[in-house]
Amino acid sequence: MERESMEFDVVIVGAGPSGLSAACRLMQQAQEAGSELTVCVVEKGSEVGAHILSGAVIEPTALNELFPNWKELGAPLNTPVSGDEIFVLKNQEKAQKVPNFFAPKTMHNEGNYIVSLGNVCRWLGEQAESLGVEIFPGFSASEVLFNEDGSVKGIATGDMGIGEDGSQKDSYMPGMELHAKYTLFSEGCRGHLGKQLIAHFNLDKDAEPQHYGIGIKELWDIDPDKHQQGLVVHTAGWPLDESGTKGGGFLYHIENNQVALGLITDLCYSNPHLSPFDEMQRYKQNPVIKQYLEGGKRVSYGARAIAKGGPQSLPKMNFPGGLLLGCDAGTLNFAKIKGTHTAMKSGMVAAEEVFKSIQNGSQGGEDLESYQSAFEASWAYKELYQQRNFGPAMHKFGNILGGAFAFIDLNIFNGKLPFTMQDRTPDHATLKPASECPEIHYPKPDGVISFDKLSSVFLSNTNHEEDQPCHLQLADDSIPLGSNLAQFNEPAQRYCPAGVYEIVEDEEGKRFQINSQNCVHCKTCDIKDPEQNITWVTPEGAGGPNYPNM
Repeated sequence: MERESMEFDVVIVGAGPSGLSAACRLMQQAQEAGSELTVCVVEKGSEVGAHILSGAVIEPTALNELFPNWKELGAPLNTPVSGDEIFVLKNQEKAQKVPNFFAPKTMHNEGNYIVSLGNVCRWLGEQAESLGVEIFPGFSASEVLFNEDGSVKGIATGDMGIGEDGSQKDSYMPGMELHAKYTLFSEGCRGHLGKQLIAHFNLDKDAEPQHYGIGIKELWDIDPDKHQQGLVVHTAGWPLDESGTKGGGFLYHIENNQVALGLITDLCYSNPHLSPFDEMQRYKQNPVIKQYLEGGKRVSYGARAIAKGGPQSLPKMNFPGGLLLGCDAGTLNFAKIKGTHTAMKSGMVAAEEVFKSIQNGSQGGEDLESYQSAFEASWAYKELYQQRNFGPAMHKFGNILGGAFAFIDLNIFNGKLPFTMQDRTPDHATLKPASECPEIHYPKPDGVISFDKLSSVFLSNTNHEEDQPCHLQLADDSIPLGSNLAQFNEPAQRYCPAGVYEIVEDEEGKRFQINSQNCVHCKTCDIKDPEQNITWVTPEGAGGPNYPNM
């Protein structure tokens, strides 16, 4: 069967903050100019917001620009931040509160809102549709299409109904080709088409390696007497510091007597025995966190990688026929632990440059160099540049000394120190041999505060069609039980937060098992595998987690 094709002015891959902001801004401009414009958004989740996972405290800067009347339009920003607390956790029992004065000013959240980013995206999707954008949820963009001159022509969605053995099932439906003058890639952190485009056009040749963290998040219903709506708690130190690992935790009191909490583990960690999931389960045992959870009930779980390299790691974001937006490029501001406002702004800037080009009669396929300069002239880039030393300082000096450096850099010099720190080691190259690192023995989950991976994945509502090709592809089948096992005790079985990778032993010996149905699309394996042997590709559309309120 031939693939059918549809033509649009602009195709956007991914219905996250940057993609939806670009879609809305494009249509706003078309309406202002009284011109026709066709814009389509494809989203691999079963609905807009199904795959969105974030803390999330958001700064409304970009939203104020995009929809100045967002309050009247019913945007789900219901919980203004009422207070900030920062703690250094010493061990499972002890913690020290950091006076607000000593916190880097980027950690202050006055004027910000605690939200479910999934719900914000659902709302943005409604605004986009009311402006005339077509949104296709449940369709994964699986392939970049090119014109004869090498420019991007659009994308193809994945075929449906292909069996594990590659054969066509009764339910087979070929993918669609979506052609556009410009294609905007906003797949979020480590987007698989973005990764291909960066390699294909060599977009990162002048950039440092991108750096990542894995964020593991839970949503809890808690005792109303313990709930302090609007309180934002951030932590550093234990348990990660026991293994010399960087990262930090958060606990946000949102509406409806709920708290969102999580632990971000930097993926530059060196001990292959480390399990970010189990670190998160330990984290909840410190009284700073546990006091709110006792008597409560865990209602949701999820995980997602975050790009945190800063402006040093930003690839070139434009190429013939398309642009990289938001976290697909890595626009998150790690000093603020926020990426929504910068991602939205990158989408809005992209929309303005694309619309200008189309209005001037372009048939597309051009390399919009103007996007790079317009983004660099925006407040979003200036903010990233001001905070460029935060991540490298944390990697180099650790949380406490790195925090002291950030205080001097940001609070005293306002980010204007005359140098830019570098961090040139990619995260997949930081593991030390297992034999050189202390083993980590994690306590058994108590089923009250701490849990196992499988009951956690159950709460993410993750589902994939069972009989389909595995979307976690190994370049070399021998590596997991070969060099990775010998050197690193096969770290995939620990860094994956969803129990996808297992080493199973039976009469025939050891085998490496991939439980791809469990995959929550966090991308950690694609990032951290020391041999870069695992490639994450899109499974059949609508597969993956179905996050409510995350």
